[in-house]
Amino acid sequence: MSGSATAVNPVRVAEEQVGDISEELSPEVHWVENAREMAPSDARELSRVFFKRLRTLEEGTREYQYTRNTLIEMNLSLVQFAARRFRARVMGGGLDMDDIVQVGTIGLIKAIDRYEPEREVEFSTLALPYIIGEIKRHFRDTTWAVHVPRRLQELRVELAKAQEALTDVLGRAPTVKEVASHLELTEEQVIEGLVAANGYTSGSLDSAAGESDAASKSGRTARPLAEIVGTEDPAMELFEDCHTLAPLLQQLDERDRLILQMRFGQEKTQAEIGAELGISQMQVSRLLSRTLARLRAGMVTA
Repeated sequence: MSGSATAVNPVRVAEEQVGDISEELSPEVHWVENAREMAPSDARELSRVFFKRLRTLEEGTREYQYTRNTLIEMNLSLVQFAARRFRARVMGGGLDMDDIVQVGTIGLIKAIDRYEPEREVEFSTLALPYIIGEIKRHFRDTTWAVHVPRRLQELRVELAKAQEALTDVLGRAPTVKEVASHLELTEEQVIEGLVAANGYTSGSLDSAAGESDAASKSGRTARPLAEIVGTEDPAMELFEDCHTLAPLLQQLDERDRLILQMRFGQEKTQAEIGAELGISQMQVSRLLSRTLARLRAGMVTA
C-alpha cells in the first residue's frame, strides 16, 4: 500500500478532500463521529476494523480517503504522547508544540500507509518509531546543534542572504569587510555571526576524518573523527589556574605568603607553623582561612 504524507496540515487536507460523505459510504464502511475524541482503547479496537477495510479499497476513492483520514484522527493520541517526550526541548528552544505535533502527524501517516494488519502486530508498535523519527529529524534539520543567542541566530540568516546577494553581484565570495559594509555592521559583528553559524550543524564523531582523493586512491581507510579529536588535558586547566593565581599571590604580604608556602609547599601542620612563627595554632588557622578566601574571590573575578 502506498501513500504520501503531506507536510502542510495533512489531517485538514484530508478532511477537505473527503467532506461530509456519511450518506455516500457503503454499508461495509463505518461512519465515526468525533474520531479525535475517541477513547484510546476504543480507537485501538476500531482501528483494526478500519485497517482491514482500507486494504480492500481502491486508493484515490472517497471511501479510501475517508477511511485513511479517520485512522489518522483516531490515532492522533499517539502523536500527542510522543510529542510530550520532547516538551522540555521544545520549550527550551522557543519552538511551538503545535509544529511538533504537525511533524509527528506526518510520521503517523507514513505508519498508516505501511501497516500490514495480517502481521498481527499492534499498530502503536509500528507507529511510535515513525512518529518519533519524524520529530527527531525535524530537530536535526531545523534547530541548532549548540545553544546560540537569538540575535546571533537571526544574524546568521542575514549573513547568508548578504553573502548570496554579494556573490551574484561580485561574481565571487564577498570578504568580511564587504559583508559588513553591505549590512552596515562592524567587521567584528560579522565575524561573530560567522563563528556562531558553525553551531547550526554538527558532525558525527563516527564520520571519517581527513577524507581526500589521495587517501581514497591509496586505498587507506580514514580514521573516525573520535580517534583524532584530542581529549581535554587536565594539565591545561592547572596551567590556567596557576597563571591566574600568580599575580594574586604577589599581592599578599610576606607573612601570608610564608604561611601558604609552609602549609602547602612544605606540608607542615598548623601547630608546626605557629611554633615556628611564634603565634598560636588558632591564629594560623584564622590567617590561613582569610588568605584562602581572598585568593578564591580573586580567582572567581579574574
